[in-house]
Amino acid sequence: MARIVSRLVLTATILISYPARADWPCFLGPNHDSTSDETGFKKEWTAAPKKVWERKLGPAFSSFAAVGDRIYTCGEEDGQQVLYCLNAETGDVVWKKSFEKEYHEEHGNGTRATPTVDSGRVYVLGALGRLICVEADTGKDVWEKQFSSKPTWAYSGSILIEGDMAIASAGWKEGSLVAYNKKTGEEFWKAGEDPVGYATPFPFSYSNIRFIVGFLANSAIVVRASDGFVMWKIPWQTDWDVNAASPLVHDDYLMLASGYSTGASLLQFGTVDGKLGYKPVWKSDVLLAKFQSPIYLDGKILASDQNALKCVDFLTGKELWKKPRVRNGTLLVADGHLILLTEDGKLQIAKPSGEDFKPITDVQILDGKCWAQPVLHRGRLYARNLERMICLNLRD
Repeated sequence: MARIVSRLVLTATILISYPARADWPCFLGPNHDSTSDETGFKKEWTAAPKKVWERKLGPAFSSFAAVGDRIYTCGEEDGQQVLYCLNAETGDVVWKKSFEKEYHEEHGNGTRATPTVDSGRVYVLGALGRLICVEADTGKDVWEKQFSSKPTWAYSGSILIEGDMAIASAGWKEGSLVAYNKKTGEEFWKAGEDPVGYATPFPFSYSNIRFIVGFLANSAIVVRASDGFVMWKIPWQTDWDVNAASPLVHDDYLMLASGYSTGASLLQFGTVDGKLGYKPVWKSDVLLAKFQSPIYLDGKILASDQNALKCVDFLTGKELWKKPRVRNGTLLVADGHLILLTEDGKLQIAKPSGEDFKPITDVQILDGKCWAQPVLHRGRLYARNLERMICLNLRD
């Protein structure tokens, strides 16, 4: 009897812990690094994996939050930006919420940010600056804010949950970064008055203290998470004020990367007069990440920038290889493999290498413009173009 009880407890523990371990609650995943802990899925496909379901959502560049048996993303319907809660197994709409009027732009319409799910609530920032917090089960309103410093191509950064705070990049006097009580919407702090960029605020730890990077229109700031104190700011000017790729932190290093003629820079953290400081390590146009975020893996940076798919040595900035014309794709790392969704909808899977990129899978899964980050969750791949999302079974 004791053995049976032990087995039941063990089984219950596995069932309870599995969703928390496998969930993908925010843009770029739980560690903000495009790295998934999914294992056991099939890597080699000669034809497109089986489509479990598909759904037309209307235009948006939003990626997905996958939590338990729910998928959260955005679209457009009846002249409104819409937040969708979908059944992950069937694609059925559990609930949907219109939260801001439609946004139209020549490169693609709709919401840019990805929903963030935390503690039974969903947070999303609309293209025109309306931030909402709603109940994850029902879509019922909890609190909201309205920002008024929209950049040229609309608000795009997703909401960062850091402890008890929901952190957004608002811009100008509304706060380059602004932190709210995630439950009530009460403001905790504001940091900076620089114009907003397009990147999501990025968290990291150094000397057991939490910090947030804000990648803004023409600068980058690092603030102390507890109170928003600005530790330092560096100028970072690009054409059209487009800083959109997520910052990347590994060990004691911060990498920033932008497109156009700007490139990337690696900075090393250190203590200066008892405060967090930095020193430059390298700066180069080797990476021109216009809006897709680079990934760190085993001492290398992988990125599908505005020109090519590239592999760059992290500490030196030396280019190790590139695949021309594989541009503006999205990358995931899972189970020792690199997963690439090209901007024209090809799924490519390869073992990471510092010498070359040799896909063992190269299949078409979507058409149209595919700029949203795909998500691997419980053996299924969720991907979308501007208008439509699909769910593929990677287990069979």
